[in-house]
Amino acid sequence: MQLTLENPDHAYFLRGADGQAALVNDRRLEASFVLSPDTLVEGWGVRDVRSLSLDDLAPLLALEPELIVLGCGGQQAFPPAATLAACLARGVGLESMTNAAAARTFNVLAGEGRRVVAGFVLPG
Repeated sequence: MQLTLENPDHAYFLRGADGQAALVNDRRLEASFVLSPDTLVEGWGVRDVRSLSLDDLAPLLALEPELIVLGCGGQQAFPPAATLAACLARGVGLESMTNAAAARTFNVLAGEGRRVVAGFVLPG
C-alpha cells in the first residue's frame, strides 16, 4: 500500500490535543483557545464547559460556523441545555467531546471544507 502525505490547504490544523495542551501547526498551546481553519484566537477565557454561556461562545459565533466542536478537556462534559438551545436557534450545531476527539473531528471537518470552529478548554 502506498501512503501519500496530504497537506491541508488551510492555515491552521491540529496535530493533537489532550486535557493539558494542544499542538496547533507546530505551536504548543496550554491555555484555552478558539480555532477555525483560517483563524486562531488565543486567550479564550473559558475554564469549564459546564458553565459555558452564550456570551462565552461569542468569539466562535463571530466566525459564522455551521458547527462548533467543543473540546471540553481530558474528560467529556456538556454545556448547559440553554447554551445548546441558543446555538440551535441560530442554526449552529454544537458538539462537546474530549480535546483529543475534538482535534480529530476538527481536522476531518476542516479537510472536507466545512465551516467548522472549535473551542478548546485548557487549564493554562
